[in-house]
Amino acid sequence: MTFNTISMIGLGYIGLPTAAVFASRRKNVIGVDINQKAVDTINRGEIHIVEPELDMVVHAAVSEGYLRATTTPKPADAFMVAVPTPFHTDDNGQNHRADLSYIQAAARNIAPVLQPGNLVVLESTSPVGATEQMAGWLAEARPDLTFPQTHGEASDIRIAHCPERVLPGHVVRELVENDRVIGGMTPKCAEVACSLYRIVVEGECIPTTARTAEMAKLTENSFRDVNIAFANELSTIAHELDINVWELIALANRHPRVNILTPGAGVGGHCIAVDPWFIVGACPEQARLIRTAREVNDNKPQWVLGRVNTALEGYHREYPQARRSDLTVACLGIAFKPDIDDLRESPALGIAQQIAGLGCRVQVVEPNVDALPKTLSGHNVELASLEEALAQADVVCVLVKHKSFIKQADAVRAKQSVIDAVGLLG
Repeated sequence: MTFNTISMIGLGYIGLPTAAVFASRRKNVIGVDINQKAVDTINRGEIHIVEPELDMVVHAAVSEGYLRATTTPKPADAFMVAVPTPFHTDDNGQNHRADLSYIQAAARNIAPVLQPGNLVVLESTSPVGATEQMAGWLAEARPDLTFPQTHGEASDIRIAHCPERVLPGHVVRELVENDRVIGGMTPKCAEVACSLYRIVVEGECIPTTARTAEMAKLTENSFRDVNIAFANELSTIAHELDINVWELIALANRHPRVNILTPGAGVGGHCIAVDPWFIVGACPEQARLIRTAREVNDNKPQWVLGRVNTALEGYHREYPQARRSDLTVACLGIAFKPDIDDLRESPALGIAQQIAGLGCRVQVVEPNVDALPKTLSGHNVELASLEEALAQADVVCVLVKHKSFIKQADAVRAKQSVIDAVGLLG
């Protein structure tokens, strides 16, 4: 099958780089997003997110006429859907349930422009069965077309799932170099989808079923979540035993078959902090280890907050006349991982919000954003430079290990009260 025009539905952290990479191969790419500001920014050849190398690729693609953005889907040969798939919980923070409303909205928006022979690929990380649900929504909207769930290999429309598996900060390179797992609702669907991805992918394109591809992505991130949970739990144990966890892990990792990960303030981002819950939701009785790991990582921010509160109470004991509002806590980093601007599911952001609720003044140092999110707006919270924050802070809480912080580690170390959740100081 020939793919002359490709439509990318969703122009966020995955959709825009994917659209740009396809456009760099001289394919006509139509990017679709409901955010008019993002659409306008892209059409100027600029980007609205932080990702190394992406600005150059987008600028070239737009300038050469291979990439354009719009808020309304247009006809294309292939449609790639990369929209959010968050989860909902009950009032007690339990019963995690996937929210597929963005996928449903995307399906309904592209349905009117579908034509026989089109391919639709769901890239959004999703619970097992989501690709089939998307196909069902498309079929409801276009009863004049046939789909794999009813007509198998003879269907008018091909449906597949190809989860992204890239590292923020390295997205452009990994979109090209990494292997891709491509699951079709039928073998022909997988074959056609593989031919699409081979336009840009230098790694191997591996065909499988849609449900297996969905589970593969969830499995990858759950594996990482379990290993991070071990490191995070180890950090709390080491603290109780008055042991430097960073030295402990470095020593343990000298064993040839041990590779303990680095503890942090929790787990963030739209993948590792979310995907394991999709498995737990599908098989709650069987996914006991996965659930426990998720709970360990979800509870780590509260442990960090407890240490901040202990530090503040210690300050009050030393200076009884000081009011809580007189004290300043510097929060170093609110992104979900180093050297990016992505705040999705960020444990650091949540910790900063809760520290603000302790009644102290909060100075947030985040070199990758120009303004604080609305969730941190308040008279006692402000965005500051590292120099300003260190000059005024009574307590420093290191939440993200940005490169700029590493360069100033000695200045951070010089502060009397430092809570280092990420090993900046070793």
